[in-house]
Amino acid sequence: MIKHFINLEWKSFFRSAAFQTNLVLKIFMALGALYFIGLFTLAGVGAYFGLEEAGYEPLQTLNRFMIYYVVLDLIVKYMLQKMPVVNIKPLLLLPFNKSKIVDFALGKTLLSFFNIVHAFFFIPFSVVLLAQGYDPLHVITWHLGMMALIYVNNFINVFLNDAMALVVGLGSIILGLGALQYYGIFDITPYVAPFFQGLYDTLWMFAIPVIAAIALYKVAHGYFLKRLYLDAGLAVKAQKASTENLDWLDRFGKTATFLKNDIKLIKRNKRSKTTVIMSVVFLFYGLLFFTGGIESYDNPFMKIFAGIFVSGGFLFSFGQFVPSWDSAYYPLMMTQNIRYQEYLKSKWMLVVLATAVSTILGLGYLYFGWEAYAAVLVGGIYNMGVNGHVVLLGGAYIKTPIDLTSNKKAFGDSSAFNVKTLLITIPKLVLPIILYTIGHFTLGPVFGYALVALAGVAGFAFRDFMFRKIESVYKAEKYKTIAAYKQKN
Repeated sequence: MIKHFINLEWKSFFRSAAFQTNLVLKIFMALGALYFIGLFTLAGVGAYFGLEEAGYEPLQTLNRFMIYYVVLDLIVKYMLQKMPVVNIKPLLLLPFNKSKIVDFALGKTLLSFFNIVHAFFFIPFSVVLLAQGYDPLHVITWHLGMMALIYVNNFINVFLNDAMALVVGLGSIILGLGALQYYGIFDITPYVAPFFQGLYDTLWMFAIPVIAAIALYKVAHGYFLKRLYLDAGLAVKAQKASTENLDWLDRFGKTATFLKNDIKLIKRNKRSKTTVIMSVVFLFYGLLFFTGGIESYDNPFMKIFAGIFVSGGFLFSFGQFVPSWDSAYYPLMMTQNIRYQEYLKSKWMLVVLATAVSTILGLGYLYFGWEAYAAVLVGGIYNMGVNGHVVLLGGAYIKTPIDLTSNKKAFGDSSAFNVKTLLITIPKLVLPIILYTIGHFTLGPVFGYALVALAGVAGFAFRDFMFRKIESVYKAEKYKTIAAYKQKN
């Protein structure tokens, strides 16, 4: 039975309309996986000797901070790990045992890269412990306990699909605790470290996370088995209906209809709300570059890079997925008398207004000097004038339907990658750095900032020309996009 499921997955991959894109994507994903495997392996080997050289007892020190490792793993899984629930829907029409379907779906999560990659840290670290004379039986129980905690996170993540607020709250608490510990105000590690150290000191304690992982698997299995019906989830909780006129947008003419639709979409759907949260997070991205805390980032060229991201959080998280936000009803839209240019202008106006707000909120970077905010300001101008058009152009080639009810892959969809979108990324990030570099090495940093800002102003000047070009691309890709939105794999 499992062999048959694997065969179906294999056929789904090769018969997909986006097979060539997926193949290139898988190659890059494999290279990325090898990179992270190498990092985790080096960390597993180097952690012991690095801590020992610094004068710490390696295992006890690692166990002291393991709470941060475990919670960070849960947050990363929530944000990036794809759940298998959607993939099992086609199987419900076939004569398969439902219990086997659930076993297969949950089994896919067990073999997820987000779980397996941790083995490349814990196995080398455990081998080093054995080589350094630690008790073999205690090392094995500690290792089993730690891997069981990783799988506890895996099954907790299965139930967190609708708990964005909980995950953000948990992440904020851990971030706050880390800051309090860094500044010597409060240290939580003495309270949680005994548990992780107990996985080594007390032989039977490893059974606690192992039993917890098995119990969560059983709970998840029963949870999905009871809801394994085609109409499961269709009945929604009744809520009080409300209407929004948004009459103040009527000043924008015909474009107002699309603007109203987009604003309602953002306010009413989980995935789109996440883009707003991400935009706020991007505002703090500049702290890595403008505070001088990371030496390699402390240069004017990287500050331009940071300025693009600080002001362009919404532009990148929302704009690059146009028209995928409307994928659920895009085929219906294409049967209506809708002008592409009006549709695109509404999206452009939305990202431009959001970018302008982010640029104003970035005034706080004046605390780090005028050059810091100058990078944010010219980055905002460039985003509004140039990148506002570029993300719309790139959206024509990102034919990935978006599930508005789910937060999964909120930081970007891997299936959105292709060579065209990769090339379109160059003017978004590389070109402003090149322009600044030219100005910096000719007439100085002020001229570099001026060149980046002038590029943004030029983008506004040629706006109508750019819209005509982008419109022609969308028309050429129209039927491919409609076909792609009908693909569920």
